Amino acid sequence: MTDLVAVWEVALSDGVHKIEFEHGTTSGKRVVYVDGKEEIRKEWMFKLVGKETFTVGASKTKATINIDAVSGFAYEYTLEINGKSLKKYMENRLKTTNTWVLTLGGTDYRVVLEKDTMDVWCNGQKLETAGEFVEDGTETHFSVGDHSCRIKAVSSGKRKEGIIHTLIVNDREIPEAVE
Repeated sequence: MTDLVAVWEVALSDGVHKIEFEHGTTSGKRVVYVDGKEEIRKEWMFKLVGKETFTVGASKTKATINIDAVSGFAYEYTLEINGKSLKKYMENRLKTTNTWVLTLGGTDYRVVLEKDTMDVWCNGQKLETAGEFVEDGTETHFSVGDHSCRIKAVSSGKRKEGIIHTLIVNDREIPEAVE
């Protein structure tokens, strides 16, 4: 990887993915790696600006690297996820998901709740869940290893805050992670 010009980390429901981009400005070569695996390789491109589109993660999320000339032989590389800039995508993701990172029995787990679908992901796998209505809201039950887990959804009572989601593992509340 001699022409490596950009590296991004993208947090999706199935995990954090590393995207690397090589751009040979003399040869026109373009190579995209996702999690170390080569996704795109183009040699001898005469047009040095443009875009490369590919997918990331288990849900095949659309990603595009934009290559723009800034001045002379300087280039700017920007990553878009689902048509939004990486910054906008991550800001939106903070509103639509909750993420918890925890260690159980010496194993690290990353649990993600997609609030719009109520899908629960753990270490890259979508989990089987069972939902139930309880007195003060809802609970979504699932297992991580041999540990029983539930995500409790309770109204905050405030319109701006909306619903508060709490992960409870073995009757212990897990604090939310900041990604």
